[in-house]
Amino acid sequence: MTPGQLQPESFQAYPPQARQLATRHLPLLRKLPVGFLPLLLREVIAYDYKFPVERKELDQQFTYLESMTAEQLQVIMRPFAQLHIAPEVEHLDWVSKPADFSEQLSAHLWATHQIDGFRAAAVVYVGKMNASRPENAVPAHRLGIVVIGQGASGKDYPLFRKLRPHGVHYKAVAPSNGYATVLQAVTARAAKFPTPFAHWKIDGGAAEPSAGLTSVSYDSLKRVRILLQAKIQKGYESGTGSEALRTALARTRPEDVGMNGSGDAAVLNYFQLSLLTEGSGTQIFSTTFVQWAAREVWRRAQPITLLAHFTPRQQQDSSQELLSEARRKPVLDPEGSLIDADMGAYYTWINQQRLTGAPDARFLAWFEDHGEALAIAPGLRRGAVSTDPVPLEKLLKELV
Repeated sequence: MTPGQLQPESFQAYPPQARQLATRHLPLLRKLPVGFLPLLLREVIAYDYKFPVERKELDQQFTYLESMTAEQLQVIMRPFAQLHIAPEVEHLDWVSKPADFSEQLSAHLWATHQIDGFRAAAVVYVGKMNASRPENAVPAHRLGIVVIGQGASGKDYPLFRKLRPHGVHYKAVAPSNGYATVLQAVTARAAKFPTPFAHWKIDGGAAEPSAGLTSVSYDSLKRVRILLQAKIQKGYESGTGSEALRTALARTRPEDVGMNGSGDAAVLNYFQLSLLTEGSGTQIFSTTFVQWAAREVWRRAQPITLLAHFTPRQQQDSSQELLSEARRKPVLDPEGSLIDADMGAYYTWINQQRLTGAPDARFLAWFEDHGEALAIAPGLRRGAVSTDPVPLEKLLKELV
């Protein structure tokens, strides 16, 4: 099939909203080259399971493409149209399985030394599209909070080295009811700005649902993780290559691992599954899970509130032992986890800075149940150190 042959029934395999979107923009889709169209359809087919911000961005991409004259569209699509795609790749089912086609196309472009030209064209396209897109306003400044070091002493380990140049290093924080105080501040903020998927709590252990927060936790996904661990272990034992294994994991659907739901629940299920099938090590290390989840939440949901709670991960071991959670109780490593989480806090702040409104954003990293914290906010002196006693509750109020 060529793009010009697309019909409404071509999208029967798509979920309802995705099918409507494709059908509504069918005249445009028929004009796009095979070197570009399946990549767009890869986003369209997942429309029903995207976050509101992602749907809005995809809608804006269609608005951008349809605002062009025929000549303008031809110019920006020319590099994609000029790609030499082998017939065996071009004849794949790129409509119903655009993700599979994208993988084959990528491999083909690498093999035929066309990947550099494709990337250059993609950079130009994305740059122009983003320049045409209005900046999304947020109802309040973004707030990121990272709690690290549960159960660790932190003796002789210098915390927040990467973050210190950007904010104030507090050395005399009074915990004042500890993590419960942090959670209370976040839930109060969510009640003040009640918007779906705008306030998140990511936990490396077991976490109860909190009012107004979208909650994701490592322990709540244990059954799913064990199923995926078994699939990974089986792949290793059978000699499956890493690329083939990654593809097999990516094809896993929520219903394949017992995750059922509709509406917002389905959106969250697809997101949680993606954390475990697309992330490296998220199935076996809680610290890796929290760090990757925080990255993906900032990137995809673009919330105004994010609380990431790092808890101890299991000790390093052989791959066979690490993938055997169903048969043994993992041995935890609080001190090593503190080091992981400290770097995770820095990466979480970096990813927050990539979003709109970054100059006005606030960030707090706190060593759980200890007196050390690092705060970044407008008005706070960079690279400063404070030894004055300050209650955690007061520090939170200044940031929230």
